Amino acid sequence: MSVNPQAYARYKAMSVQTASPDRLLIMLYDGLLLAMRSAKEQILASNLPEAHRQLVKAQDIVHELRNTLKMEYEISHALAALYEYFLRRLTEANVKKAVHPIDEIYPRVEELREAWVQASMKLRTEAAMPVSSAE
Repeated sequence: MSVNPQAYARYKAMSVQTASPDRLLIMLYDGLLLAMRSAKEQILASNLPEAHRQLVKAQDIVHELRNTLKMEYEISHALAALYEYFLRRLTEANVKKAVHPIDEIYPRVEELREAWVQASMKLRTEAAMPVSSAE
């Protein structure tokens, strides 16, 4: 079975346009993890142009994550510093075409993604709870 690339692109664009903010954030993390995995695979396969492309894609996603921070919240400052660290390691991986920097930050990105998934589920659960009236 063959997938129509234009139809898939329209589906992807629509899923992004209709996603909630928390879902968009999780999608960014998913894309970051995918780009990092792909970059590592391409480095190991000595496909350096594709490794470069995937690492630039990962860096672009980290830039987007950083740009979505609302700096009035204390946690945003910690996340901004973490994202800067991710960018340094991704840049090093790209310059040296090395997998070690990718391996170093990958588990941290997974942990952040999981934290956002948990927070999103908690918000949805709380939103679904009926409001109790005071007796």
